Amino acid sequence: MIPTTRVRRTVAALAVSAALLLTAACGSEEGGEDDTTDAASSGPVATVSGPLGERPEIEIGKDPVVGEETVTRVLEEGDGAEIAEGSFLRMDVLARLVQGQEDLIDTWASAAEDGGDDESQESESPDAEDEGGAEDPRQQIVSQAGVESYLPPSVTEPLIGKTVGSRVQVEGRAADVFGADVAAQYGMAEDEGVVWVIDVVGAVEVEPKARAEGEQAAVEEGMPEVEADGEKAATITIPEGQDPPEELRDQVLIEGDGAEVEAGQALAVQYTGVTWADGEKFDSSWDRESASAFQIGTGQVVPGWDEGLVGKHVGDRVLLVLPPDMGYGEEEQEAIPAGSTLVFVVDIVGAA
Repeated sequence: MIPTTRVRRTVAALAVSAALLLTAACGSEEGGEDDTTDAASSGPVATVSGPLGERPEIEIGKDPVVGEETVTRVLEEGDGAEIAEGSFLRMDVLARLVQGQEDLIDTWASAAEDGGDDESQESESPDAEDEGGAEDPRQQIVSQAGVESYLPPSVTEPLIGKTVGSRVQVEGRAADVFGADVAAQYGMAEDEGVVWVIDVVGAVEVEPKARAEGEQAAVEEGMPEVEADGEKAATITIPEGQDPPEELRDQVLIEGDGAEVEAGQALAVQYTGVTWADGEKFDSSWDRESASAFQIGTGQVVPGWDEGLVGKHVGDRVLLVLPPDMGYGEEEQEAIPAGSTLVFVVDIVGAA
């Protein structure tokens, strides 16, 4: 369990549930920019307009019928690297029901939700700057290409082979995108169409066993001891008789030579977490044999990760001690009791 905060939007819960419950149904069919096939059988029923990087406009005609095959159209081709299967993608996403005309996901709307009613906020680039410096980045989606993750594989698989910086339209039926059971759970007819417009902002490809490399520094006084040799969960030993710190503490144990981590990036990590009270492990990416990824610095993870990892470097191994107010506070989280101080060892293995 990546230490994420509570999802604030019902639609995100839908996307997560779909990713967890979706079976292997993920057929896709590409349609080029000159695709003029019959919309009712194999072509998209939605027309998408608007400049790349701004919230797209979606127009859907009267009585639309979405074909049985999921279709894909590259609306604008980016000049970045080619997307590989399993890459962690940072994306802006607008997903809309075709018949119901209801938005399921809209990352452009997060700026307005967080910062007021100014409509111009919705279309600003996440990297926009004003006279005083960089804007606070808005929340975006991080998901793996073609792998069960935050979004269903049927949505991200068509992105494989495309390039970073592209805007891609994916359109299919709810039963194919989410699976029939999930579609029914959320009251969608199996043939309800869903159109996705995806701006691929960044991508990072990470080996499943990637980790920080280098000589590990001795821990500072009062900090837990860390043994993190090999491709397995770190062993974290809480100092005996030591009260937990009341404020966030972090220490770079291995210094990487990669780029500095910036707020708004997709961050790929290997990590192990224990509670200070008993030193018991409650989670580790190593147990899942894969790195994990999330957006950093936008409130999608607990405050201690946002504050403790922004400004570090790719290749760093970071020891974090999070007092309750920088973790989950007084909320119990599965194996984590309420009011817990948390300890993490985090290897930063990629960013985009």
